[in-house]
Amino acid sequence: MENVRQHICDIEKLTLSPYATLSQNTKGRLHECEPCQMRSEFQRDRDKILHCKSFRRLKHKTQVFLSPEGDHYRTRLTHTLEVSQIGRTIARALRLNEDLVEAIALGHDLGHTPFGHAGERKLNELVDGGFIHSEQSKRVVDLLENNGKGLNLTFEVRDGIANHRYNGKPATLEGEIVKFADRFAYINHDIEDAIRGGVIANLDLPKDCIATLGESKSKRINNLIFDMVKTSWGKPTVEQSEEFKKATEKLHSFMFERVYTNSKAKSQEAKAVKIIELIFEYYLKNVDKLPRFYQTLLNDYPLDRVVCDYISSFTDRYCLRVFSELFVPDGWTIM
Repeated sequence: MENVRQHICDIEKLTLSPYATLSQNTKGRLHECEPCQMRSEFQRDRDKILHCKSFRRLKHKTQVFLSPEGDHYRTRLTHTLEVSQIGRTIARALRLNEDLVEAIALGHDLGHTPFGHAGERKLNELVDGGFIHSEQSKRVVDLLENNGKGLNLTFEVRDGIANHRYNGKPATLEGEIVKFADRFAYINHDIEDAIRGGVIANLDLPKDCIATLGESKSKRINNLIFDMVKTSWGKPTVEQSEEFKKATEKLHSFMFERVYTNSKAKSQEAKAVKIIELIFEYYLKNVDKLPRFYQTLLNDYPLDRVVCDYISSFTDRYCLRVFSELFVPDGWTIM
């Protein structure tokens, strides 16, 4: 049975690009542990993330639209799966390590807040030292999961998670792929959700961007992937062509102007951030009401950071439930 893992490592060495990150060359984990007999190190990390509680909570966390009426709007979970699919396609075409890409992609948003980027911005204001969801995602896998033990992931996966934002500098090409796949995914599925929600129309999209990238979501994603593979083929880099880079950046700017800051799309944000602020202030003043696990963290971390850890773990609906329990009176009944 020990030969199964070694066989996987041998296949990687024989078939992957010389620029790929081989699982047998990992820089290791925070804590040493016995290798799995059946899986490579990056396969094992993927499975750890897939089965953790933070991953399951993504299904009830906002992507762009808060509490949308409809079953087809994206959540953090569906976004994560789309990033994984795009990333794996690029990795396979370039003969980079698909397992590493998948693990990073599945873990990249584990630290995201309730109510999307609105929640992130509010926590960034409230906690000393600020709050960035990519850094929080790494804190989740290093510390907060598994009752303070973390998931004990490899350096390469942890690095990719921490550096997945567009201005990040991942240490591996696989991490670079996830950084681009994240942007390709959210721009295009946010366009689809915004059109469905009546925030923009298809004809509003910049015509030069559409001429370059494609008229539909599927065509744009396919063309973005093909351009990246073509541009990066045989190189020790992962990059877009200049034409596609400019079109992507312009479409991204359009989404900020017309969707991400749109009053219709963001009509409930003021309420959401006020809820987070009130809950945050409550736990600062009532430390004993924090769950026992978070109270134990106070031995090593400041109170505001621990409260931030707790609130950032909330799903949208759980945040509303906590707010209701703390601030909304129960109905009075005559006994």
